[in-house]
Amino acid sequence: MSDNITLGKALNHGLRRSLENDAKVVVMGEDVGKLGGVFRITDGLQKDFGEQRVIDTPLAEAGIVGTAVGLAIRGFRPVCEIQFDGFVFPAYNQIVTQVAKMSYRSMGKVKLPIVIRIPYGGGIGAVEHHSESPEAYFSHTPGLKVVTCSNPADAYTMIQQAIASDDPIVFFEPKRRYWEKGDVDLGADPAGAFPLHQARVARPGTDATLIAYGPMVRTALDAAAAAAEDGRNLEVIDLRSLSPIDYGTVYESVKRTSRAIVVHEAQGTLGLGAEIAARVSEHCFYSLEAPVLRVTGYDIPYPAARVEEEYLPDLDRVLDAVDRSFGW
Repeated sequence: MSDNITLGKALNHGLRRSLENDAKVVVMGEDVGKLGGVFRITDGLQKDFGEQRVIDTPLAEAGIVGTAVGLAIRGFRPVCEIQFDGFVFPAYNQIVTQVAKMSYRSMGKVKLPIVIRIPYGGGIGAVEHHSESPEAYFSHTPGLKVVTCSNPADAYTMIQQAIASDDPIVFFEPKRRYWEKGDVDLGADPAGAFPLHQARVARPGTDATLIAYGPMVRTALDAAAAAAEDGRNLEVIDLRSLSPIDYGTVYESVKRTSRAIVVHEAQGTLGLGAEIAARVSEHCFYSLEAPVLRVTGYDIPYPAARVEEEYLPDLDRVLDAVDRSFGW
């Protein structure tokens, strides 16, 4: 039996189920308790599980993650919420020098089962520091795993799978999609769900492959639907995991379609699209009918809210890249 709920509500249900199933799970962050988070993702959790398990912290991201490291060493499974993407940088030192390296430093004797939740991306009309896409920083860091959901069903299972993992995981949540609805089986066992680090074919196709993740999966699906009206059958790959990336699914698709376009909100230079394009060019060279193209944000700081729609990749920019690929 499925429920039609928003992505934000699906995350709430997933966090609730993890708290119910494991007494060592604790949720911590700025305003996650009484307020339920600025996006209400943790709404009602402190009331039901108490202040010792859903903890309102000071406004100190380095302190939140540093405390989580200590808790994880002591056997807990902390889930940290970074209130907005642009606020993660005070904790960057803790994440890349402690969280990412502790297991290696101890030769695997110390596990840090920490989940760091980060709402990311634009599209909500927010002010500066509230619409960043910092995923490449963390995907570039050995020792971290990085995932991002794009729909309510994945949000529900992926957050539980991340919390159950013994690896530190940065969990990016596409804030512009928090209010989009989808069917979710709230009785599903996350252990038997789609693997956390496996890409999914969101829409099968034969003519070209659109590779996207997080907030851009919906944009890619909309572009594929529009392209179908012109007789082009586009395949859409939802990466889901950004480190590690499931290249096997990507290569299999590109070898069938012979064309690839990577779509993401983050800036183009040294973004994930550049790495994906390089790998696809290396491994699918003899199958490609055109260069791998990228549709990304521009190489500027995130703009003021009133012009952000000019910055964000949209349906028209994706379709233009598809046209260029076929015209090569």
